[in-house]
Parts: sequence; C-alpha cells; structure tokens
Amino acid sequence: MTQFLPPLLGGILIGLASSLLLLFNGRVAGISGIAGGLLLPRRGELAWRAAFVGGLVGGGLLLRALFPRVFGAPVVTGVGLTVLAGLLVGFGTRLGNGCTSGHGVCGLARGSLRSLVATGTFMVTGALTVFLVHHVLGGL
Repeated sequence: MTQFLPPLLGGILIGLASSLLLLFNGRVAGISGIAGGLLLPRRGELAWRAAFVGGLVGGGLLLRALFPRVFGAPVVTGVGLTVLAGLLVGFGTRLGNGCTSGHGVCGLARGSLRSLVATGTFMVTGALTVFLVHHVLGGL
C-alpha cells in the first residue's frame, strides 16, 4: 500500500494547486505557458509566474535533498541531444497550444475535447518516440 501513497499524494497536490490557481487567478496551470510568460511578462504577471515556477523547481530540489533515492540513476545524454529534445518539446507545446499539464491536467478536468485530442496525441507520440529510440535506433 505504501507504494501507492506518494503518487496519490502527488496527484492530489497537483489537482489542488491547479484548482487554486484557476479559482484565485483565473489561470490554467499550463507549465509551458506560465514559464513562457516569464520571458515577456505582462504587467502584474511576473510575481505569480515566478512564484509558481520557483515552487516547482524548489519543490523538486527539496525532494531531491530529502529523498535522493526516489529519483533513481541519472540519465546521461549528450548536450546536443538534450538541446534538440528541449527545442522539440517547446515547438510541440506551441503547435499544440499547450503542454501536458495544461491539456492533460486542466483541460481534461474541464471536459475539453481539444485537450482530449491533444493529450491523446502527446501520449501516442511519446510511446512511438520511446519505441523508435529504444528498438529501432538502439538507444541514444
């Protein structure tokens, strides 16, 4: 039973944070949009965006410091591959008008058909990418 508790607690916290952001700020918790808004922030938007992204990074760092074994072994890749992957993710979030958190967490909870299609596309594309990298390309 203890193996199910951390993911359950994490899911509850994600749902609560997303709901509170929508309730109090009227904003969807789409991480790519929140982080992207830090680059050219509108008036009055910088503080809450910085706090949100800071909480994500700070929470991860705190979890890493307190429970390092939950992260497993680090994934070692080249810098070029990491940069390419980041650019592709950024392009995909713009193409899909949102990211997995915006569509998968918030959009699905609101019953958005567009988010259902986007999330299904994310999942299928991710599965195909893993298959191609591991089974066709032999791992990178």
